Amino acid sequence: MRGSDQELVRAAQAGDQRALDALLRANYDRIYAVCRRLAGNEADAMDATQEALITIAKRIDRFDGRSAFSTWAYRVATNACLDELRRRKRRPTPGLPEHERAEDEAVDSSTQRALGDAVTDSLVIDDALQQLPEEFRAPVVLRDLLGMDYAEIGATLDIKPGTVRSRIARGRAALAAILGNQNGEHERPND
Repeated sequence: MRGSDQELVRAAQAGDQRALDALLRANYDRIYAVCRRLAGNEADAMDATQEALITIAKRIDRFDGRSAFSTWAYRVATNACLDELRRRKRRPTPGLPEHERAEDEAVDSSTQRALGDAVTDSLVIDDALQQLPEEFRAPVVLRDLLGMDYAEIGATLDIKPGTVRSRIARGRAALAAILGNQNGEHERPND
């Protein structure tokens, strides 16, 4: 089933399960991308994405259309991810089992080099993002990864647009410091 988010939402709210499925599938990649950047690892991102999709499915009737569906979905995903991060802090993190460590060590250096600079850069950025406090990480990810405007981010995080702007600026400055870029070369102009 194809259609715009708005059409799919109306149909899903009317009880059309195929429309709900199509809506969730159409937005999965973006929801996962938010969760992946916020969580910093695939396992937690997958858990948070699953929770977000379940919440969207259960609460689709509560979506009132005052914002774009994607804004509402990002808010649900962000909240699911932040909840997952809070749960992660409360549970122990065991090391890798011995057989997984051996497999990791068995990867030869030529394979590692073949992954390329883009993967390395992405991992460095993911690691730097994880060092940011949640209050800065979420706005930076929503702005720089998803290209959301300040009003959408404010609606997603339930904060004022001025606060969004401040948190993005502080988050980017902290990222620049973490990445060793004191000159601010990675800052976006006009933001």
